[in-house]
Amino acid sequence: MSWLHDTLVGFDLETTGTDPAESRIVTAALVEAKGGVVVRQRDWLADPGVAIPADAAAIHGIGTERAVAEGRPVAEVADEVAAALCEYWRSGVQAVVFNAAFDLSLLSAELRRHGLPSLEHRLGGGPIGPVLDPLTVDRAVDKYRKGSRTLQSTCAVYGVELADAHQAGSDALAALRVALALGRKYPAEVGGLAPVELHHRQIGWHAAWAEGLQAWLRTSKEPQAVVDGSWPLRVATAVG
Repeated sequence: MSWLHDTLVGFDLETTGTDPAESRIVTAALVEAKGGVVVRQRDWLADPGVAIPADAAAIHGIGTERAVAEGRPVAEVADEVAAALCEYWRSGVQAVVFNAAFDLSLLSAELRRHGLPSLEHRLGGGPIGPVLDPLTVDRAVDKYRKGSRTLQSTCAVYGVELADAHQAGSDALAALRVALALGRKYPAEVGGLAPVELHHRQIGWHAAWAEGLQAWLRTSKEPQAVVDGSWPLRVATAVG
């Protein structure tokens, strides 16, 4: 039976920056849905413990003053989010995470920063997942499409509404619905695969994409460019 009819959980973070090893959590959301219909949503607002840069605040709308006044300590938020996410995985629920190597690596870095158990440790030492990353899948099944592959542009391609971009809950639900659209459009490559098999295929798809991008960068403008091909956790943040 296809995972298209199963319970899925969308996961998204809004953060202080773009480096998963150094940036901090500002907001987080887990959106549980079945058939694209929301069953449960959980949201967190964190005090990241550092100033939120103006450019990041302009994107997600959360400044330092509000985060300090209304947010909970980021260590508590990271611990709760990790516990909830791992509970889904232990139950066999597939997590949908757009650009998973960023969000999951950043969460892992936060856990390590605050001396909290890693995702792997919470799962008994095994690998994390299953994960479905619509960005990684889209790159693989429609690799020659030109243009942006942000969540907003990908939603437009697959006819998914994104009402409040860069709000963690909205982004998590939109990514989940893009995943369903991909599964329906590409039944052989995506929708018909078991979640664990699809997870493993994405490891190879992401590695191939990274290798191609690195080769292009090295021959075009950055001779020393290195593109991390690890997925769903980047090498630098894979062990906590």
